[in-house]
Amino acid sequence: MSDRGTGGQGVPPGAPWNGQPSQPHGAPGQVPPGPGQQPSAQQHVQQQPVQQPYADPASAAQGAPPPPQPIPADQAVEVTPPEAFQDATWDDVNRVRDREREAGYGPGEAPDIVYEQHDGPTVIDTAAGSGDGIRKCPSCGSSDIQLDIPSGMLVCHFCRHAWSTPLATEAFHLDTPIGDLRGRVIGSGSQNIVPGTDQVVSFKCAACGAEISIDTNHAMQARCPWCRNTLSINEQMPNGAVPDVVLPFSLPKDAAVERIGAFVKKRRFFANRRFIREFSPENVLGVYLPYMIVDVNANLTFEGEGEHTTRTYTVSVGKDETERRFDYDVYRVGRRFSLHVDDLTLESASDKRDQDASRNTNNIINSIMPFDTKNAVVYDANYLAGFSSQRRDVDVDALYEPAAMQTEDIGRYRSLDTISFYDRGVRWDRRDVEIMGERWIAAYLPVWLYSYQEEKSGGRKLLHYIAVNGRTGETMGSVPLNMTRLWVFTGIAEVLGVIAAGLSALILW
Repeated sequence: MSDRGTGGQGVPPGAPWNGQPSQPHGAPGQVPPGPGQQPSAQQHVQQQPVQQPYADPASAAQGAPPPPQPIPADQAVEVTPPEAFQDATWDDVNRVRDREREAGYGPGEAPDIVYEQHDGPTVIDTAAGSGDGIRKCPSCGSSDIQLDIPSGMLVCHFCRHAWSTPLATEAFHLDTPIGDLRGRVIGSGSQNIVPGTDQVVSFKCAACGAEISIDTNHAMQARCPWCRNTLSINEQMPNGAVPDVVLPFSLPKDAAVERIGAFVKKRRFFANRRFIREFSPENVLGVYLPYMIVDVNANLTFEGEGEHTTRTYTVSVGKDETERRFDYDVYRVGRRFSLHVDDLTLESASDKRDQDASRNTNNIINSIMPFDTKNAVVYDANYLAGFSSQRRDVDVDALYEPAAMQTEDIGRYRSLDTISFYDRGVRWDRRDVEIMGERWIAAYLPVWLYSYQEEKSGGRKLLHYIAVNGRTGETMGSVPLNMTRLWVFTGIAEVLGVIAAGLSALILW
């Protein structure tokens, strides 16, 4: 801590000093108080030390009044208030001075910084009217509510009243033209996760006053142990637990079990024996996995070279050999067009985005897409009753680059219709994607999941999944292999191939 000032009590810098104490200042002709006399208030004021402005020695010698001017840095006095370092060590002092040296400013010397104001993303409020606690049946007031999968509606277990929440597309006006999108638009449930936000939410039961805690990492509902009411987490919080929309299951568990059993049956011969013994498709779990649904309004520019065949012919290159040759023209090719991507779906859980094939088979889950996301409804925790759910832990900023890459891939695919003339192909040397607008919505999508952890040699473990789309029934999975059997049959096949080739050669000979 330091400050710069005159610090000039008494003799100004440069003035001669005769070794005698300076005389107190006073009005002309005024007699100073004698011993034992108290000075008057006026005298007290006049006897205060007077701040002397810095005087240039050359100007003072000529008798001219010194003009006001800043103090040279090498003559300024550093004054550090003693209380600033009252309990500090010498290391503390050095650290403070280092910070001042790096900043280039002492205390009070830093200029005011004016930051430019930028518009943030436009937020669609998808949480209006939601609140934690008891969500009652509109007919009888019971909280015992669950999704009826065949009908896709919420059903009260007490009075059998059935209803559904509105489609999210209509409720939040998500069907506006993608070409009109400008900047970033996000649902309020898609906002960035705030580190340190509690994952366990506690609140009082509105029926009996008991305090209930819910771990949002694993569930969004809990039953009050005192009054048996079901309590739901519906209020959005910055921990990624409550999305904007939910796509309810429409495929029953029995159908999912049947599909998983059929999938394994086709691969049973080469499957790991232990896996077959332990396989129990009834253990399949219904899970709502977190995704981001994004609409993209983009302008794409591709430039490169394309080749078009002009002539094909055959020439002799030896006594009994020929060679097929092609003549072709090379063109500079460019394409510039607008692209509107509707409901691009991206995983928003970090463990599911891990595509390391040595640890897991997460790519299986991607292979069961797409989902009919247009049928997603306004989020209600009652849709999650009886199922598991996984909390989102990836923000929009982290998903922007993957979304841009997939937009480019889609653009390259769509450009194929315009380059059929170049029958030998087009090599794009430049690919620019300019995203004009984007709209992000956080969603829970339904998946029936059967998992199996294989223990491999050396203590390594590999997590296998068999996944079923909870809407379409699309099934894909990974089954541990019986490597011994696989190698034996591969060897037999190779031997038979060699024998067949030998017999063919003998017959031709």
